[in-house]
Amino acid sequence: MSTYGKTPEALAKLTPEQFRVTQENATERPFHNAFHDKKDAGLYVDIVSGEPLFTSLDKFDSGCGWPSFTKPLESENVKELHDGTHGMIRTEVRSTHGDSHLGHVFPDGPRDRGGLRYCINSASLRFIPVADLEKEGYGEYAKLFGGAA
Repeated sequence: MSTYGKTPEALAKLTPEQFRVTQENATERPFHNAFHDKKDAGLYVDIVSGEPLFTSLDKFDSGCGWPSFTKPLESENVKELHDGTHGMIRTEVRSTHGDSHLGHVFPDGPRDRGGLRYCINSASLRFIPVADLEKEGYGEYAKLFGGAA
């Protein structure tokens, strides 16, 4: 397994929007982002560090305009922090190793799947289709998808 982290090289590759979201805690526009309605099978990793965060298996359409997941793939790669900004009390979600701002988690997800909604900015994610997991260095996760490739 690789070591994940934030590097100057990774930061230099970010678009201005990706930088604003991951490094300055911004939020992209709802419904105008890459993954809010993506249905392909695969893995979502931190755009900065590459650490595995979520899978399409835990993605659902919450109607909020951002990609939503019921749980992280590897809980140790996601940290939750108190967020009292903008006059709200929320729980921010950040990647552990890249320290990227990902989004927020809310207790209004599907009850039959744990009740959580990880509302994540597409700009903080890179999607790796199942067919590319091996060549991208995430082959160990292919088994999760069975014959979904």
